[in-house]
Amino acid sequence: MNKVFTMDAPATSRRLDDMRQGLVGKPLDRPDGPFKVTGTATYAHEWNLDGMAYGVLVRAPFARGTITHIGREDIEAMAGVLRVITDARFLRNPAQGTADEAPIQGPTEVFYLGQPVALVVAETFEAARHGAQQLTMKWDCKTAVIDPETAETEEGENLEQGDLDAAMKAAHATVDATYHTPCHTSAAMEPHCSTAVWEGDELTLYGSYQMLNYNINELADSLGIDAANIHMRAPYVGGGFGSKLGIAPEAVAAAIAAKELDRPVVVALSRPQVFETTMRRSETTQRLRLAADANGKLTGLGHEALVSNLEGETFSEPVTQSTHFLYAAENRKMAINIARLNKTCAGSVRAPGEAVGMPTLENAMDELAEKLGLDPIDLRKRNLPERHPEEDIPYSSRKYAEAMDTGAAHFGWDKRNRTPGGLREGEWLIGHGMAGASRVNSIGEASARVTLSRAEDGSALATVETDMTDIGTGTYAVLSQVAGEMLGLPMAQVITKLGDSRLPKGAGSGGSWGASSSGSAVFLACEAIRSQISEKLGLREEELEMKDSEVTSGNTRRTLAEVLEDGPISAEGTIKPGDTADDVNQASYGAYFCEVAVNAVTGETRLRRMTGVFGAGRILNEKTATSQCYGGMVWGIGMALTEEMVHDPRDGHIVNHDLAEYHLPVNLDMPQLDVILLDERDDWACPIQTKGIGELGFCGAAGAIVNAIYNATGVRIRDYPVTLDKLLDGLPED
Repeated sequence: MNKVFTMDAPATSRRLDDMRQGLVGKPLDRPDGPFKVTGTATYAHEWNLDGMAYGVLVRAPFARGTITHIGREDIEAMAGVLRVITDARFLRNPAQGTADEAPIQGPTEVFYLGQPVALVVAETFEAARHGAQQLTMKWDCKTAVIDPETAETEEGENLEQGDLDAAMKAAHATVDATYHTPCHTSAAMEPHCSTAVWEGDELTLYGSYQMLNYNINELADSLGIDAANIHMRAPYVGGGFGSKLGIAPEAVAAAIAAKELDRPVVVALSRPQVFETTMRRSETTQRLRLAADANGKLTGLGHEALVSNLEGETFSEPVTQSTHFLYAAENRKMAINIARLNKTCAGSVRAPGEAVGMPTLENAMDELAEKLGLDPIDLRKRNLPERHPEEDIPYSSRKYAEAMDTGAAHFGWDKRNRTPGGLREGEWLIGHGMAGASRVNSIGEASARVTLSRAEDGSALATVETDMTDIGTGTYAVLSQVAGEMLGLPMAQVITKLGDSRLPKGAGSGGSWGASSSGSAVFLACEAIRSQISEKLGLREEELEMKDSEVTSGNTRRTLAEVLEDGPISAEGTIKPGDTADDVNQASYGAYFCEVAVNAVTGETRLRRMTGVFGAGRILNEKTATSQCYGGMVWGIGMALTEEMVHDPRDGHIVNHDLAEYHLPVNLDMPQLDVILLDERDDWACPIQTKGIGELGFCGAAGAIVNAIYNATGVRIRDYPVTLDKLLDGLPED
């Protein structure tokens, strides 16, 4: 039985509100947690297969040109080396998220320094690494293009509505400012790794990937084989942040080598290789223009960005994504231009678009509020549109104003320092800042199978199966909670199986749509099981109450074990996007408030406290949702103060290509973080009324910190991150 539901109209039943098991929404532990902390969870580099060989990628030592010769013979004569492989099917760079097809292939033409061009395979990792280090090649170089400001550009998204230039001239107050954000890496805790093994024409690949539904087709297309002949497994993924959305070079190289050698081959990337061959977030140059009347109403809004990517890539950082719908203004201009550079591929890194677009928009709003003499919250609330200002469609559910009001009350915003540079504690200048958060919301087509059966001890057991992945976000937990809630089972009686391409196809982990998409599929499968149970008992499904492994309706009471005497009951659920994706504007919202201390002598900034308030539909698990918001806020702290991937302007090589030199916030950088989750249901979003939260916690967080730094010092910094060298010249002398 397969229950298919297309989101063509709002799902108003809100059935999870009426269930009795009491699992959904609770801060429950992750069922996969014990496996991870005891080291029994099998990650991509932990599949120890008989006869396994080791591969190490060799990468181009120049940024642009053509390889004319690779000296493979000398390397293949080295002890332990099995093969040096150069293959036209090698990937230039990873596939973009949801690409569903091979990215650009071919190792001969080089587009960036670090591009994979060969693979050395040996009996041991050490021998393979040594061979890769000794491999020589010859090439013809061309001049590399590294600087986006001088590169050739292509026009991307472009929208004009009304006359922004005229609005700026006629305005009571304006802001016209340019902001810069640097490249960010998507490097996760677990480096990329793939282990490939063939049995005849059948390939099994154990990897670390976020979206098996798409990855299996990308891998098949890269290799020129049928996707039906590929089995991908990724039961545990040690983080992704977008770097593992699409199939990457190590997977294709491992598969080719395993076929040539007729034995399993594992290819793992070193940390520098992760930085240099996987996705980066594009640097941006953003011009923000705001025009307002004397009452603080926006009459003009402009957001224009220059981003970058490799030649031939269709992705461009969607910097203006939330700017389109967040604030009202009759005269509008949005534009994105793409510079074609010889740097690593740019792609979707956590919260693409809003991660860098929201902080700068919120910086500009802070500047405007000061010019108008308005409270920053007041300015934002005065400019909340009733309908989408460009598409004239309603909003599905919007908790933006409530998030700001709730956060202000919790933080004590009314007691803040209102005068830039006006509050001091010894050497420390104290400031307060706020910013809004917004992240677009969507679902992807997803299926899941749920089977209700009897365990060996006679108790009822639910098994959830989907190729959906868990990248540390809590998928194992929330899918188990939905199934347990719908079928009246405690968490201990629900087993969730993920990350196997032979299971029903989920939406994958990315775009903050995983819980809504796969959670809805599980919900629908459980509804179908409930219907089968009600038919078996001669009852109406809507009247069933399922709790603690029992089914009751009126005077009827049966244990699930009794219901399952004739055998298991199974069903599949499938959710599909529909008209609601276009009929309304869907987004999650929030707000940040923070206090900083800036040393008036050294320019050092310390974040002292921070509050985030978020409205993201129904919260499935309070603990995992809060954890995601913590993670987003921490990344926002890094973006504001330390995080920057530096490319050498001569050849584009990444100077700080490891976690020692790519400066992330650490424990001692962290203040008290407070997260408040608002109660919300969005019927337009999906059947379980959830919206994405995994990226929302990041979207604008850095802007609040930079606004607080201005409030502390009176120094406006528009070049992220705000390192002390950018502050020193503007700090007060006394």
